[in-house]
Amino acid sequence: MLDANRDALFLDLDGTLVDIAPRPAAIRVTSALKALLVQARNGLRGRLAIVSGRSLADLDGHLGAALGLAAGTHGAELRGAGARIHAPERHRALARIRLALSRFDTRGLLIEDKDIAIAIHYRDRPERQEEVLSLARHLAALSDGLFAVQRGRMVVELKPAGFDKGSAIRAFLDEPLFVGARPVFIGDDLTDEAGFEACAALGGYGVLVGEPRQSAARYGLEDVEAVHRWIAAGLNETREGSNG
Repeated sequence: MLDANRDALFLDLDGTLVDIAPRPAAIRVTSALKALLVQARNGLRGRLAIVSGRSLADLDGHLGAALGLAAGTHGAELRGAGARIHAPERHRALARIRLALSRFDTRGLLIEDKDIAIAIHYRDRPERQEEVLSLARHLAALSDGLFAVQRGRMVVELKPAGFDKGSAIRAFLDEPLFVGARPVFIGDDLTDEAGFEACAALGGYGVLVGEPRQSAARYGLEDVEAVHRWIAAGLNETREGSNG
């Protein structure tokens, strides 16, 4: 159960707070979810951050004022913790990746350009999984170690090397607001495993959303609606305990 008096809550977005959509832009963020995030941030005294593979600009577009602290692009972008510096060399490497990708047959694939990362979605062509993974490895090799391959649910990404959701959570926990807090991370995808591992190593725990699988998460929740209920119940439990 979430303990709002001592926990820091880190939340993935897609598949955790909102249902997976056929296209990244098609997710549905309700006013009720935005209100829950604001309530949670207030109840946790600010110790809440969204930790997502989406860019910060994308997160802003969907969540607006409800966003608050956040890590985007798998920890390569941070808001509310030590800033990430994107060197010119990384942008030049990404330009080489874009050029090579433009020569590849992307029919049936969705290419999502995140400015400092590129995601190749193959949800409509699952039979191309190995082909896409091989392509991503080739593209990463063109970056001289500046970009790494990140596998996810029906997607392969080229992301800045050296960053992941675990490094993002560690960065937040170094901030004065989070000192002494127990970290809790809720996520659903392979990309969230680094966050689960970081929380476990730092005295907290992870919560896996969806079908059970081998994971560093200690607990599980069935679906997005169960996540919403779990957060609300934790806030209510803490409030009632304080009143008692």
